Amino acid sequence: MENNTLISLRNITVAFDGEVVLDHLNLDIKDKEFVTLLGPSGCGKTTTLRIIGGFVEPSEGDVFFDGKKINDVPPYKRHVNTVFQRYALFPHLNVYENVEFGLKISRLPDAERKKRIKEMLAMVGLSGFELRRVNQLSGGQQQRVAIARALVNHPRLLLLDEPLGALDLKLRKEMQIELKRIQQQLGITFLYVTHDQEEALTMSDRVVVMKNGQIQQIGTPIDIYNEPVNAFVADFIGESNIVDGVMIRDYLVEFGGRQLPCLDGGFGTNARVDVVIRPEDWEICKPADGQFHGTVISSVFKGVHYELMVQAPGEEEEWMVHTIENHPVGSEIGLILTPDDIHIMHKMSPEEEAELLSALEADSILNDEDEDDEE
Repeated sequence: MENNTLISLRNITVAFDGEVVLDHLNLDIKDKEFVTLLGPSGCGKTTTLRIIGGFVEPSEGDVFFDGKKINDVPPYKRHVNTVFQRYALFPHLNVYENVEFGLKISRLPDAERKKRIKEMLAMVGLSGFELRRVNQLSGGQQQRVAIARALVNHPRLLLLDEPLGALDLKLRKEMQIELKRIQQQLGITFLYVTHDQEEALTMSDRVVVMKNGQIQQIGTPIDIYNEPVNAFVADFIGESNIVDGVMIRDYLVEFGGRQLPCLDGGFGTNARVDVVIRPEDWEICKPADGQFHGTVISSVFKGVHYELMVQAPGEEEEWMVHTIENHPVGSEIGLILTPDDIHIMHKMSPEEEAELLSALEADSILNDEDEDDEE
């Protein structure tokens, strides 16, 4: 383990009623890092959080904190605090008393308690709210109280289990920025759980993408987005065109009836592969000038861009294209890709395709529920 590693999970396996929830999971989290566990419902991300917090005991494997095994250490003795989606504030206590609660248990002197509470309320933007009842606060203010209460004990690690899920979209985006600011200001390690890709990409130093109790990829938001290791990651992190292709040889791929240079190698000769193209990576040009050309069959304004669906002539394939310029339905356009725009992955099996579709459908349902809550 590296010297700056705070948490290490080694071969963690968890099974409930014979069903494996985590499957020999290994993960290192560095000190003062903001790490997000991202994946669809049921992928094991919350169970991983609860393992670290001490609320769930692994069936197999070990948990290390700062190099020391803590499997048998109860939650209240770990230098860890947790913020849940439902903030679990005490309705009979005011803001000050809610934040003070953990400090009273720790038996800190009164002067030190008051100093810490004042500093923490200032940090979360609630100075002057000390005597306010929590049921008189907005959802965002209640969440800030929960964060202040969790941080006032100065934990080494803060676990956050979808804490923004109950907030409306505008407030959620504001709190994403606030959480990152607080984490950087305090220098505390944050481990964040979400199914929201934008949250993960906005706040994290590293993102851990999970599926079926296993880690699919770990990397910076830029790496995860630009260099997905498989189709699940590519389609779960943002939108993608994923099409059948053949790797003619290293750095040359064929798809859509064209052979194009790419930056990938090591797939063999004439190997079937999946080709991933992000919608925003297409360059639109005149039909005669494009590597591909087709007809716009739908155009939807998304606020910051138009989302086009382009049908290639005589082909079943449709391309999703994001552009800041509108091209009306029925217009003919050309499309150009550079080698850097083309990402090659090993071919998915039919079983993997079915799993991917199921995970994306489940995630779509969760996002629809979030939008319903906001209305």
